[in-house]
Amino acid sequence: MSILNPYLTFGGEAREAMEFYQKVFGGELTTNTFRDFHMEDLPEEELDGIMHAQLTTPAGFTLMGADAPAAMGGPTPNGNLSVSGGADEEDELRGYWAGLAEGGTIDMPLEVAPWGDAFGQVTDRYGVVWYVNLEGPGNLAG
Repeated sequence: MSILNPYLTFGGEAREAMEFYQKVFGGELTTNTFRDFHMEDLPEEELDGIMHAQLTTPAGFTLMGADAPAAMGGPTPNGNLSVSGGADEEDELRGYWAGLAEGGTIDMPLEVAPWGDAFGQVTDRYGVVWYVNLEGPGNLAG
């Protein structure tokens, strides 16, 4: 079995972003800094940046992220990256949606889509676009 996990790149706010995602999705977050891996060739102000963070959620998905120091090309915006997620439990989906929208922008409201599922699009406070889909019911309860 193959598994694909989103890996997000940040310009110094990886710790803050990954802690935000932990609040939204729950789960266990591990972080390692460049200092942890003895990357002393980086400027002092970048050593405490996140070299690797991994959030493993109770729902069974993994989200990873890191800061990109200037010496390694600097941050590349997540730009065209979009993360798609869905849930078969409406309460779970609404919780994700509310969390991701906090401090972000709702690009498309969470409502019934032409294909019959409930669908919405939100750009979170870190510029990551999320597609959220609730399979099946064809409508959302109030």
